[in-house]
Amino acid sequence: MKKILFALPLCLAITLTSTAQRGMPQGMQKLLNAEYAIASLYVDTVNEDKLIEEAIKGMLESLDPHSSYTDAKETKELEEPLQGEFSGVGIQFNMNKDTLYVIQTIPGGPSERVGIIAGDRIITVNDTTIAGVKMKNSDIQKRLRGKKGTQVTVQVKRAGVKELITFRITRDNIPLHSIDASYMLDEQTGYMRISRFGAKTHEEMIEALKDLKKQGMTQLIMDLSDNGGGYLNAAIDMCNEFLERGQLMVYTEGENSPRNEANANGWGDYKDLHMVVMVNQYSASAAEIFAGAMQDWDRAVVVGRRTFGKGLVQRPFRFDDGSMMRLTVARYYTPSGRCIQKPYDRGDKKAYEKELLDRANVGEYYSLDSIQFNDSLRYTTRLNGRTIYGGGGVMPDVYVPIDTTEYTTYYRDLMAKGITNQYAISYVDKNRKSIAKRYKTVNDFDNGFIITDEMMRDFIALGEKDSVKYDEEKYRTSEALLKDIIKGLIARDVYGNASAYSVIINHRNRDLKAAIEVLNDRERYDRLLREGNPEYERLVKRND
Repeated sequence: MKKILFALPLCLAITLTSTAQRGMPQGMQKLLNAEYAIASLYVDTVNEDKLIEEAIKGMLESLDPHSSYTDAKETKELEEPLQGEFSGVGIQFNMNKDTLYVIQTIPGGPSERVGIIAGDRIITVNDTTIAGVKMKNSDIQKRLRGKKGTQVTVQVKRAGVKELITFRITRDNIPLHSIDASYMLDEQTGYMRISRFGAKTHEEMIEALKDLKKQGMTQLIMDLSDNGGGYLNAAIDMCNEFLERGQLMVYTEGENSPRNEANANGWGDYKDLHMVVMVNQYSASAAEIFAGAMQDWDRAVVVGRRTFGKGLVQRPFRFDDGSMMRLTVARYYTPSGRCIQKPYDRGDKKAYEKELLDRANVGEYYSLDSIQFNDSLRYTTRLNGRTIYGGGGVMPDVYVPIDTTEYTTYYRDLMAKGITNQYAISYVDKNRKSIAKRYKTVNDFDNGFIITDEMMRDFIALGEKDSVKYDEEKYRTSEALLKDIIKGLIARDVYGNASAYSVIINHRNRDLKAAIEVLNDRERYDRLLREGNPEYERLVKRND
């Protein structure tokens, strides 16, 4: 029997595309030919668009940890929190036992206008049941959000009302705030917590600063803990408010990107305000730019733990289908010349993501003695010439270790199963009116409301009902922490904003306590800005 040989036209593909490819780099020709061959000859049907997307992702993954590709849907979800608003129904909600529970309606927003109130449970959205069906939060948000002017019909279960109430809500633009909390800690100290650097962060900060100043603020604690960054321009605008004219705020530079500097214009109203900046291991990118600029100009004392170490600049490349590639084109540097970016191996994203865990394993979060500074990475501040160190992230002027003495496996299991949240929602549902009547403000609540033993027995029982076995010894260890968290959650649900939670939970915030101590001890504050932290000198690794 004769063998029949099939000659596949691979050469034809190259011949057909060679004219168009003339002048292209050889690598690009190779990539186009590979894609053409796969699309034309592969044994099964392939999705060419998907193929191209995977090729782009593969190329980016071989570079640095922050170059990335997102499809149209992912791009929209990624950018929305930074834009300052989205279109929706205007509620803040939480999930309790697979049911959407309204914590707060946005004042003047679509839901408030039609009569939805805090405590309502949304059962259906456009005839689709969302309660008790284990629907993801993201899927619920998709049903509630939509274009401005479009309508959505919801059915609501309200305490004391037997039948479901039907509301037709016209979607509208809903603001997304960058500032989680802004209030006076005492007669002179203002506190502001910024969660992200978005399009309207600077505008929000100015309004908050004006309000704090009216209340008597003469010194400020800027809390950037857990702030993952955002827009570079937002950080630059913020720096402008605190630095003198001509002072360098940040500069960027890359192999194919010439040095680009941002200098303060001197128009800021808070150039003389005494300030502490709080950071931790989750403070990244734009948060590090702000903290680094304040530290480098001896403008503020930085308190907390070493920041994340994200110092790469991504340039967005938008495609016609709504997808986006973010390509790292430069590194950013603080005024002293420090590159905040922590070390990484190209293509090894897993090790990069594990770096925070590595810090924990060596004890960096718990003991100053576990930290070493590399003498070759020594820098000096621009004004007073005090020593600071590079090597990844911003090392604070005052180090504050994490206190884990109240953390137990019992506490961990309760938190992991959301028992604190479930209990707070249930308690508020039954007592909202009486709490609001008795305690007019969150400060009244903070000073007068007590978590009773009876409440904690109900809380423990709720945990046992969800298979969290009670442990007397571990409970006693974590009791005070659990009480404060529950009290904070109740305050948030009753008074309807993140500030309410911060007012309660900040009482046990060790970073904040350290910040207050530094700010109120003006001699120590000035010495830190003039000389730096003397404890750090013994931790320097010499390169002899």
